[in-house]
Amino acid sequence: MAKVEYVDIVPSEEELYWSCLTPQDRFTHARITKKVILISRKKKKGISVRSLLPQIAEAWGLLGNGVPAVYGDGIYGDVFFGDEAGTGGKNEWSDAGAEMGLNGYRLYVQDKTIRIINDMEGDAVPALLHQSWVGNLKIEAPATELKITQLHPRAYWVSKKVYGKKGMYVPVEITEDFALPLEIKLNYKSELESVGEGSFAKFYATVWHSFQGSDIMTNLEINLDLVADWKEATATLTSLAGYVVGYSLFFHLYNVQGDLYVDNIKAIHSGQNWVRDPYCKDINQGFTRAFYQIPKHWVAVTLPSGATYDSIYKDF
Repeated sequence: MAKVEYVDIVPSEEELYWSCLTPQDRFTHARITKKVILISRKKKKGISVRSLLPQIAEAWGLLGNGVPAVYGDGIYGDVFFGDEAGTGGKNEWSDAGAEMGLNGYRLYVQDKTIRIINDMEGDAVPALLHQSWVGNLKIEAPATELKITQLHPRAYWVSKKVYGKKGMYVPVEITEDFALPLEIKLNYKSELESVGEGSFAKFYATVWHSFQGSDIMTNLEINLDLVADWKEATATLTSLAGYVVGYSLFFHLYNVQGDLYVDNIKAIHSGQNWVRDPYCKDINQGFTRAFYQIPKHWVAVTLPSGATYDSIYKDF
């Protein structure tokens, strides 16, 4: 096998070169391999047999436009879409998908795929406050505390998908220029029980700012109910002395046991949401190899035996 350090392609041959070859493992052991252009009939048949899309498309086609229904006492957190049988229509999937930047069909495909792979029957009921994967912070005995953080310095690295390249990602440096107001927001469901004095559940931002030579930490907090059905909570910080160095987001559960479910997490300033993994697809994801410089989505600060955090899928 030939080994080269650099290839200078004549422009007239570039199209032919890339039509036959494709890059593999761009970072650790970069190499060029043959591109599979022609797929045999047998292989095509195997791909179509394994694909879930025909089954999902057929199920999608059976959905109507949906009939709105309100469950519970009518509070925003108890509003779901669907008919009396508990199924959602296409319009309701579209409304739920819009919460995470997807159209209704793409959200349905994502959700239905998870259900088929995990042998779950039927369809989920589309909801505005949570979609597919959600973050789960769980505390079981002997643990009574859990604290995780997401750091937001002025500059850091993230993993971005390469447009038009299936399964290809690239590290990208982000510069987060902070400008007030800062709004933090989340949707959550809590099933927690107090097991000691001073128990609480919080989602908050700690803003590090400098004023007259002093470093100051200012908290913007949302106190979460220990027991609550899906609901939205928000808090806003409008003024600070001096200039902002950076900030960090925290979930902190203290002297409680049980489960906290979260989704659609936001930290909005300068006109956009800066939370990494806002839709909780993998809140415990870490990065290795060429992506080592990218921080985990959420890092454990206090994680004793019995306390865990991860992304899960379940019917609510």
